[in-house]
Amino acid sequence: MKLVFATRPSALARWQTRWVINALQGIHPDLLCEEKVISTQGDRILDKPLPEIGGKGLFTQELENELLSGAVHCAVHSLKDLPVENPEGLTIGCVPVRAEVRDALISRAGFTLAALPKNAVVGTSSLRRAAQLLAVRPDVKIESLRGNVDTRLRKALEGQYDAIILAGAGLTRLGLDQHVTEWLPLDVMLPAPGQGALAVQCRSTDQTTLSLLAALEDESARRAVTAERAFLSGLGGGCAVPVAAYAAAISLTGLVISEDGRKAIKVTGEGMDALALGNELAQKAISQGAGEILAAGVMK
Repeated sequence: MKLVFATRPSALARWQTRWVINALQGIHPDLLCEEKVISTQGDRILDKPLPEIGGKGLFTQELENELLSGAVHCAVHSLKDLPVENPEGLTIGCVPVRAEVRDALISRAGFTLAALPKNAVVGTSSLRRAAQLLAVRPDVKIESLRGNVDTRLRKALEGQYDAIILAGAGLTRLGLDQHVTEWLPLDVMLPAPGQGALAVQCRSTDQTTLSLLAALEDESARRAVTAERAFLSGLGGGCAVPVAAYAAAISLTGLVISEDGRKAIKVTGEGMDALALGNELAQKAISQGAGEILAAGVMK
């Protein structure tokens, strides 16, 4: 049996795909696996901030097209990059054990978030990170930070920014977490829905691949990210404003925040049905005024 995996060209994407392959081959020793490297729109356009060139799907659409064409069996994604709705014919075959969910601050000068000088320049490509940062440090200046993990880290260590903020999972997976100045606590920086988790996507009718991937499924990770993505979906899916969510066993916290960080609605709840919990909290956030924040972001 042979599986062909679609993967993006970045070091992190290749690491994630090889991790899945190694885990599968550890369970199925006779399984042959091959990688097919595919460049996405998000990989090719590096001179513009992410919000200017699109939202969810920038790093996934080309891989999904390869799946739909039958050219590959699987595609490994960072789940936070995957739109909440699968294209017809595709499904998330497994969600493996989740890695670090927190964001990390990196500063060549060793500044923590609280110690950053007034008007410090902080690099991030995420509206969610920028908004939550401005909520606690409205004086800092946000500048766009693009490129793969290695490129963004190099820019920070060269002093192009006073600090940058990156997803901790990518740093730990690549063995770069020794550069972390401060792990940002969840009450300061709530992660993107699905952050730290991988999604292995495949065709929904490919029962052979689905049965192989089932061995990597982590039930608690699946339940948590299902709740987080249901919260995002209940707010309208690919929102043009910052939305954050984190669930664990199974308590969910969701956040809708304006881009300037001045208006924020945070909701929490517990429940056994992940989908229902996410949708319930989305409606709770809307009832508290999240709709106005969402509408303001869309109208920009």
